[in-house]
Amino acid sequence: MNLIADRLDRISPSLTIAMSAKARALKAAGRDVISLAAGEPDFDTPRNVKDAAIAAIERGETKYTDVAGTMALRKACAEKFKRDSGIDYKPEEILVATGGKQVIFDALIATINPGDEAIIPAPCWVSYPDIVALAEGKPVIVPCGPNQGFKITPEQLEAAITPKTKWFILNNPCNPTGAGYTAAELKGLTDVLLKHPDVWIFSDDIYEKLHYGDYKPATIVQVEPRLKDRTVTMNGCSKAYAMTGWRIGFAGAPVNLIKAMDKLQSQSTSNTSSISQAAAIEALTGQQDSVEEMRKVYERRRDLVVGMLNKAEGVRCPTPEGAFYVFPDIRGCLGKTSASGKKIETDEDFCLALLEEQGVAAVHGAAFMFPGHFRISYATDDASLKDACGRIQAFCAGLK
Repeated sequence: MNLIADRLDRISPSLTIAMSAKARALKAAGRDVISLAAGEPDFDTPRNVKDAAIAAIERGETKYTDVAGTMALRKACAEKFKRDSGIDYKPEEILVATGGKQVIFDALIATINPGDEAIIPAPCWVSYPDIVALAEGKPVIVPCGPNQGFKITPEQLEAAITPKTKWFILNNPCNPTGAGYTAAELKGLTDVLLKHPDVWIFSDDIYEKLHYGDYKPATIVQVEPRLKDRTVTMNGCSKAYAMTGWRIGFAGAPVNLIKAMDKLQSQSTSNTSSISQAAAIEALTGQQDSVEEMRKVYERRRDLVVGMLNKAEGVRCPTPEGAFYVFPDIRGCLGKTSASGKKIETDEDFCLALLEEQGVAAVHGAAFMFPGHFRISYATDDASLKDACGRIQAFCAGLK
C-alpha cells in the first residue's frame, strides 16, 4: 500500500517557490546570487500597520476568531470593495483566509466536481492549474500571446466554454506578465459570460493597486453587476501593503458560496491569525500614502528593467501595465550554447544556466504555461536590478 495519496500525483511543487529556494541555497553556499524569482515586495510593512498589530497584541487579541474573519475586518473588506470598485458586499458575503492562495483553494475545492472544467488564460500564475487538478477538475489552458497583449479575447473565451465549464479564472493585473485588462476589455468578456449562466467567475485582483501609466484596473462585477451572483472577487494585503508574511487574503462572493468556503476552511486552517487580521483592518482603512509611494517606485523600476532587457541580445520585453513582473520573450536565445557550454534548448535551460553562470534567479515561462519566455520580479532595489539586468545582458551576449 502506497503511503502518498494518488491525488498528489496530479500536482507539482510551486516552481516559483522552488527557484527561490534554489537561489537561497546557493547564497548560503557563498555564491553571489541575485534572486528575481519571488513575487514579494522588498518594502517593509507600513509603520501604521505594524503599530496596529502591536496594539492588538497589547489588548490581548490573541484568541480564535470566527473562521471567516472578525466582523471588524469583514466590514473593512466590504468598505474597501465599495470604495475602490463600487461593489456592495455585506459582511456575510466576505471571507478572510490565510493569503489569497487559500481563498482560491477554498473556492475551487468547495465547488469543483470530477471532470468540471476551469478556463485559465495563459500565461498564468503557477498554482491555478494545480489547484483545479487537485480538486479533480480539468484546467483548460487558453494561450494568449504577446501579439494580443497576453490577454484573452472574447472570441477565445467563447470558444473555450463547454457544457462542463464551471469556472473562468482571471488575474488582473496578471502574474506573470503584468498585463492589465481595462474596463472596456473586461466588458467584451462579461458580454460572453452573460450568455453562459452556469459559468462562475473567479476574479483575482491581488495586484489591483499596482498599475502604471494611463492604465486603470477594473474588476468583473464593477464592469457588469449582473454577474455578481456568480463571481468571487478576491483581493488581499500581500502585494499592495507589503504584507506577504502576514498571510491575509479575502474575497466577496454570494452567501451560499461563502458558507461553503467557510465550512471547508473550518476543517483546514480555521481562522487566519488574529493579529494579522487587526493589522489588515488598519491597512485597508488607514492612511494609504505608503501604497502610492511604493507604486511610484515600482513604476520607475519597471521602466529600468524593460529598458535594460530590451538591450539584451535575443530578448524582447513588453512593457507591462501592472503588478511587478516582466515576462520577456527569449525565443531568440534558444537553440544556442552558453559561454560555459550549456545547450539552451528550452526556457528552463536558459534560467538554469543563467543562475549557474551569472547568479541571477528567474522563473522559466513553462512554469506559467507559456514556454519561450521567463519571469523577472522587479520588486527589489534599483542597484540589484541594474546588476541583474547587466548580468542577463552579458549572459545573452555570450550565447553562440
